[in-house]
Amino acid sequence: MTTKFGFTKMDIQEFTTWLSSLRVARTVLTIQEHHTYSPSYANFKSNNHFEMQKAMKDYHVIHNGWADIGQHFTTFPDGTILTGRSLEKSPACITGQNANAICIENVGNFDTGKDAMTAAQKATIIKLTALLCAKFNRPVNDTNVVYHHWFDLNTGRRNNGTGNNKTCPGTAFFGGNKVSDCVQNFLPLVSAEISTPDVPTTTNVLKYAVVTASTLNIRTQPNAVTAKAADRAPATFGSVLRVYEEKNGWYRISASQQHWVAAQYTTAVRRATVTADTLNVRTGPGASFAKAGSYLKGQELFIIKEENKWARVNMDERWVSIDYLSFA
Repeated sequence: MTTKFGFTKMDIQEFTTWLSSLRVARTVLTIQEHHTYSPSYANFKSNNHFEMQKAMKDYHVIHNGWADIGQHFTTFPDGTILTGRSLEKSPACITGQNANAICIENVGNFDTGKDAMTAAQKATIIKLTALLCAKFNRPVNDTNVVYHHWFDLNTGRRNNGTGNNKTCPGTAFFGGNKVSDCVQNFLPLVSAEISTPDVPTTTNVLKYAVVTASTLNIRTQPNAVTAKAADRAPATFGSVLRVYEEKNGWYRISASQQHWVAAQYTTAVRRATVTADTLNVRTGPGASFAKAGSYLKGQELFIIKEENKWARVNMDERWVSIDYLSFA
């Protein structure tokens, strides 16, 4: 395990150990799969992982104007993994779909006729995805593990590749980039890495709350004078936290540790599931507002506000009709 430029490089065994001890306050619902397209295998020189990762970050920050590298993890042709953006922050990878997501960028151009994925990288992608699904209690299906190709580039609407879409993660990624390719070729491999493929959702959560401060310290007792938790980073704006206990204006956000945040810097949210086959997203609370994408049946959302039978999703100006939601 080596660290340089703020990134840590690990093999899959090291990553497994690292992830098992990692504590993440942010609630994760989806795992995104991408390919870098550029850089590709031609740019990989077997010892330039950090330089490639830094170049991607520089492009994201300088050219795109983002605060950090877009992805949380990057896999390389030799099977190694580099960390990227903090898991406490949403990625910058799919328009309108980044809240509650983890982004994996896989180095290579996996369109047909381009880079042939190495066995080492293939094994790492499968294992990495499985470990993240298990870590965050996500059943292995095409709602929770998604490809960039399935979402419209401009609106983020899920159209399963039938409109203005990238080919990402590649037309030859595990046999193709379509939903059917994922279901037939990729997800079974991920499921096989997990002892129980359909991992149940955690049931002992009291409620959910979204962070409204830019950063929110996590403390070891429910007061502002005790020490900050040493084994986890502060929660960040827009992160949805799981609340297991309330005490004197504080929320315990760990099921097993005394990790607390001040409730005054959060707002309660409700977890919901889309019941319509396709649910349009609007820019405001009403059907007269412009469309801003859509969600598909079975997708899980966090609702921060309700107004005239319309629900605002997360901290975004994305609204959906309550009539097509089922609340947990």
